[in-house]
Amino acid sequence: MKKIIALLMAGLMTATAFAGCGKKEESSSKTDSKAAATADSSSDSTSDSGTTVADWEDIQKKGEMTIGITYFQPMNYKDENGELTGFETEFAEAVCSELGVKAKFQEINWDSKEVELQAKTIDCIWNGMTITDDRKATMGISVPYMENKQVMVVKKDNAEKYSTAEGVKGALVIAEKESAGQEVAESDEFFKEAKFIGADSQAKALMEVKAGTSDIAIIDYIMSKGTIKEESDYSDLTVIEAKSFAPEEYGVAFRKGADTTQKVNEAMQKVADSGKLKEIADKYNLGDMLMLKAK
Repeated sequence: MKKIIALLMAGLMTATAFAGCGKKEESSSKTDSKAAATADSSSDSTSDSGTTVADWEDIQKKGEMTIGITYFQPMNYKDENGELTGFETEFAEAVCSELGVKAKFQEINWDSKEVELQAKTIDCIWNGMTITDDRKATMGISVPYMENKQVMVVKKDNAEKYSTAEGVKGALVIAEKESAGQEVAESDEFFKEAKFIGADSQAKALMEVKAGTSDIAIIDYIMSKGTIKEESDYSDLTVIEAKSFAPEEYGVAFRKGADTTQKVNEAMQKVADSGKLKEIADKYNLGDMLMLKAK
């Protein structure tokens, strides 16, 4: 009899244990769903948990904002004296001045930009960065301040050939890795029969086309305006103006939920209201691309 009772008790305990596991999984599932709903409904100014990340205090203590960039004209590049200049450089400096901190520029590997941001080796990415839904899901993004699109750059002698999908068949297409250019090259029907390779930067993509080791570079239209000039090193290249892809907007990226995002948004508007932003944009022949206007 004792054995029978013991067996019955063991069975009851086992059933209870399984019931407990099921309840725990259901509770966890509900918690996960709630967290997901919170993340989906949160804005760029809050983290996935719905809380604000206090990055601005750290920046104030340092007295500087560390800005991740890559070099490409006309956004961030070295002039003939080796000094950093460009539209983004001057815009960031004007905004930081408005905020009372110094702009500190740090070159990054574009492939690792989000890793750098999350590791806090930089405070933001300010480098002609296209706003996408994927990036908005993982980072805080500023208000859009400039529009852009992707264009094809080829040798002048090949402009007519590569203006059609038929002509692009078998062509070697190059774009910066993890960029809007790569997305176009790999997803647009126009390039479905072309071959794609990635480059470390847009500048390197242009160099490959100039050298004849690639046929077509897909780059930002804004970069093409600052680079493809008669007096430049790329005077033998041209933009195929009749064909463009992926209209897009530029924004500045911060850590998800960082309170710095709103601070910078407000300062950017003040720079626009003062007329300084338009002045900087016109200097680099980008005035017609501005989205952020004076109120």
